[in-house]
Amino acid sequence: MNLFEEGFDFNSTVLVEWLITGGLKILVILIAFAILGPVGKKAISIAIQRMGKQRKIPESRTKTLEKLSVNLFSYILIFLLIVMLLSAVNIEIGPLLAGAGIIGLAIGFGAQGLVSDIVTGFFILLERQIEVDDYVTAGGYDGIVEEVGIRTTKLRSFDGTLNFIPNRNIEGVSNHSRGNMRALVDIGISYDENIDHALEVLTKVADDFADDPRFKEGPDVLGVQSLGDSDVVLRILGKTENMEQWGVERDLRKAMKEALDEAGIEIPFPHQVYIEKKES
Repeated sequence: MNLFEEGFDFNSTVLVEWLITGGLKILVILIAFAILGPVGKKAISIAIQRMGKQRKIPESRTKTLEKLSVNLFSYILIFLLIVMLLSAVNIEIGPLLAGAGIIGLAIGFGAQGLVSDIVTGFFILLERQIEVDDYVTAGGYDGIVEEVGIRTTKLRSFDGTLNFIPNRNIEGVSNHSRGNMRALVDIGISYDENIDHALEVLTKVADDFADDPRFKEGPDVLGVQSLGDSDVVLRILGKTENMEQWGVERDLRKAMKEALDEAGIEIPFPHQVYIEKKES
């Protein structure tokens, strides 16, 4: 009984010492990584922003590289944290890595989607198809790019929804933020109105907007665009800076409506006529 008690005391002592030593190591590792994570991310952001200014890289490209670098740093940090935690509790890393290699080979055939995401993401970044703050249509969604990653791309729709798009689903990209955009406004007038007079009124509106800094070219009155069921459609077209086209179109519509009203030119709208039959 004494030998058993002595053996039990010895094993319990070793176990307690192992738990204390391992626990301290784990605590130190966690504290170190809790400090290293934010500091490393901040250092990466500062370094890339400084590099962008020195090399005069566009701001959107700088943001893209910054977010990508921070993500890669996070993945590496998590991997190192797991390895160090396992080492702290005296778990052999070599056999685990060998086993992970065998398991990875076994499931590799089922991870083709992940590989496709990474390859597609690499070429999206390499060819600069989209960048942070671009307005794009991709993977069935449209909105502002918030992040371009190796595996997924984050797209913020205009209603505020954040869409996570696997890169393999991005078969084609429509980038609406490259070059100048078009501001296009159609407005209808009655068939009874003088078209030339209406064009003169709209030309005056277009001339007033020519000094608007949002316009890079125009706007110009193109003339009669189409003949509708109850109206003659006139069109104004101009080129604006990126992401300014919607605001310009709203302002143009308001100014055109006010100018036509002031000139006494009717903008047709649906009418309903009621005929009442009186019985004799």
